[in-house]
Amino acid sequence: MPIIGTFSAVKDGYAGTIRTLMINAEVLIMANDRKEGDSGPDFRITTGTNEIGVAWRRKRNGTEETYLRIKIDDPTLPHPIWGALVEGGGDGVARLLWRRDRKEEAQ
Repeated sequence: MPIIGTFSAVKDGYAGTIRTLMINAEVLIMANDRKEGDSGPDFRITTGTNEIGVAWRRKRNGTEETYLRIKIDDPTLPHPIWGALVEGGGDGVARLLWRRDRKEEAQ
């Protein structure tokens, strides 16, 4: 899976950069103020004053490890980007991993 972003933990979220062929942006992933039981996203993703995506906290199958399931959208993109923000490697860096959905590959 390609790494399209790197992030550091900050209060209530993450700060970092997303770089693709179309996107090169400083980004904040901040906790979303929502009530318990609300089905909205856990995090909002912004660059400057623009919201470009959302994220939900998920658990890896069969483990207690968590990651963020991320959806980023922009009018210049043909489809939203789905990815996973995962921590690991012991270096304090969270990486945004991206992979094209199999349905999109078949088109």
